[in-house]
Amino acid sequence: MNTINCDQALAYCTAKWDESILPALSDYIRIPNQSPDYDPEWATNGYMDQAVELMVDWVKQQDVAGIALEVVKEEGRTPLIFATIDASPGVASGETVLLYAHLDKQPPMTDDWSDGLGPHTPVVRDGRLFGRGGADDGYGIFASVTAIKALQEQGIPHSRCVVLVEASEESSSVDLPYYVDQLSERIGAVDFVVCLDSGASDLEHLWSTTSLRGAINVNLTVGILNDGVHSGAASGIVPDSFRIARKLVDRVENAVTGEVLGAAFHADIPAARLEQAAAAGAALGDSVLRCFPWVSGAGPMTTDPTEAILAKTWKPTLTVTGADGLPPSAVAGNVLRASTTLKLSFRLPPTVDSAAAAQYIRDELTRDPPYGAVVTVDGDHAGSGWNAPPEPAWQLEAMHGASRAFYGNDAMFLGEGWSIPFMGMLGERYPSAGFMVAGVLDGSANAHGPDESFDIGFAKKLTASVSYILASHAAR
Repeated sequence: MNTINCDQALAYCTAKWDESILPALSDYIRIPNQSPDYDPEWATNGYMDQAVELMVDWVKQQDVAGIALEVVKEEGRTPLIFATIDASPGVASGETVLLYAHLDKQPPMTDDWSDGLGPHTPVVRDGRLFGRGGADDGYGIFASVTAIKALQEQGIPHSRCVVLVEASEESSSVDLPYYVDQLSERIGAVDFVVCLDSGASDLEHLWSTTSLRGAINVNLTVGILNDGVHSGAASGIVPDSFRIARKLVDRVENAVTGEVLGAAFHADIPAARLEQAAAAGAALGDSVLRCFPWVSGAGPMTTDPTEAILAKTWKPTLTVTGADGLPPSAVAGNVLRASTTLKLSFRLPPTVDSAAAAQYIRDELTRDPPYGAVVTVDGDHAGSGWNAPPEPAWQLEAMHGASRAFYGNDAMFLGEGWSIPFMGMLGERYPSAGFMVAGVLDGSANAHGPDESFDIGFAKKLTASVSYILASHAAR
C-alpha cells in the first residue's frame, strides 16, 4: 500500500523548487545550448558542456542516497548524464524504473519574443517561468531527482532507478540508441519508464501521454535554371520553381482540406484512443482550440474538440517549416529564381511505419518532374511514433491517486501530436515495461516557439506526483 504523506511530499517539492530548482533552471536557460541539428559548432563552443556541468553539480548537491552519477561522452557524440540509484532496502533490486529527460534546445527565435522576454533571459511572470528549454525539457532532471529524494526524506521505499538525460533529443535522439546499447547491462531490466518531456492539456489534472506521432523531415529542392534571370524576359517561357514545388506538394497534400494523401500515411485509430479523446474533449471544451495565438478573425480547421484532438494525435499532417532560394521581400528584385527548396515536416499517426512513409514521399515527389526540372528529396530524420501499452491496474490506481491528491481530479489520458523518438525505441527494447509520459507543456507553453514557458505551480505538483507513483511502483 502507498504510505506516502502527500502533504509532506508536496511541501518538500515546493520548497526544493523555490529554493534550488528555479535558480538552477534559470542558469540553464541562460546557456544557448542548441541541439546539434541547429548548431554546427555545438561540439566546440562549450555550451552543451556547460549545461551538463550545471545539472551534474546540482544533482551532486542533493545528497541522494545510493546514487552513482557520471557523464558518458564519446568522440563525435553528444554527452549523456547517467545516474543509477540503488533500490531501498527490502525492495527487489531487479526491477528498475528509468527516468528520462533531455537538455538540448531548439533554436532561440530571438526576434520574436514579447517585450521583456527572451530565449536566454529567464523571467518569472504570472506564475510561469519563461525562457528557451525550461519547459522542454530542462526541468526534467531536477524534477526526477527531487521526486526520488522526497521519498527518501520520508523513508518511503522506492525501486532501483536509472536517470538518463540526453543531449540530442531535438535532433531525433541520434546518439541515444548507441548509448543505451553500450549501457544496457548497467541500465538493467526496465519495467517502468517515467518521461517528463510531454504535455498537459490543462492545469487541473495529472495528464499521461498515451501516444506520440512519428515524424519525417525532408528538403524538397526544385531546380529549373543554373542562374537567376530577369523575370520580365523569362517568365512565360521559364516556369517558376516555386510553382513546380507547389505542384509537387499537391501530390501528397490536399491544399483545400489539408488532408495528407496516400495510404502510407494513414492508420486505424484504436477504440481506446477514441474513447480517451472523447473524454478529453468533453473535459477541455474549446480550450483545445483557443490555446493558439490566432490572428484576429482566424480560426481552426474544425470546431469540434474531440475531432481537433484526433487531428493532432492520430492523423497525418504536413507543415512547410522553412524555405531556401527566396530572398527577403525587402531586397527581392525582379528575378526569376534558379531554384526553390522547401523543408517539409510530416507528422505520422503513432502506428504508421515511418520508413515506408518516407519512401512513399520520395517516390511521389520525384516521379515525372514537371518541365524536366531537377527534383531532389533529401531527408533530415525519420522516426516512427509510439502507442503506449495498456496501463496495469497498479499504475492506473497510482495515477488517479496522485492526481486526486495534488490536483483534486482524476488523471487524464491523451495522445500528443509531437514526437519523442526515445519512447518508440524503449517500447521495442522493453516490451513488457509500463510507461508514464507526462510533462509541463500546457496550452500556453509554446515549446519550440517564442515565449516558451511553464506553470511553476503545476510543475511542483507534477514532481510530487512522480514521488507518489514511484512509491506505488515499489509497493505494488
